[in-house]
Amino acid sequence: MSGCGKKPLVAGKSEAALKKTKSVKAGLQFPVGRVHRLLKKGNYADRISPGAALYLAAVLEYLSAEILELAGKAARENKKARILPRHIQLAVRNDDELNKLFCCVTIPQGGVLPNI
Repeated sequence: MSGCGKKPLVAGKSEAALKKTKSVKAGLQFPVGRVHRLLKKGNYADRISPGAALYLAAVLEYLSAEILELAGKAARENKKARILPRHIQLAVRNDDELNKLFCCVTIPQGGVLPNI
């Protein structure tokens, strides 16, 4: 079994009684539990609130979706079906807010912006 399907129901438990992850409860794709664990492990503070991990996971998911959407448009403009680092570079550098956020970031294999 590859482990890609749904979990089988345990005898005596309904679907509602099965364990739900924090990500499912929040409606996110990013793992809230893993973010919480990494925040605790990173020695950023003595105590980490569960709300902080949830908020950070939501922000990370939003930023990734934004970058992927813009990079997908850049790939489509170049008539490519696959997003390359070059497309991510073009997407980030052509957006004012993302460019300001990632001003000190070097994207490997990203190339430079055409300046015509």
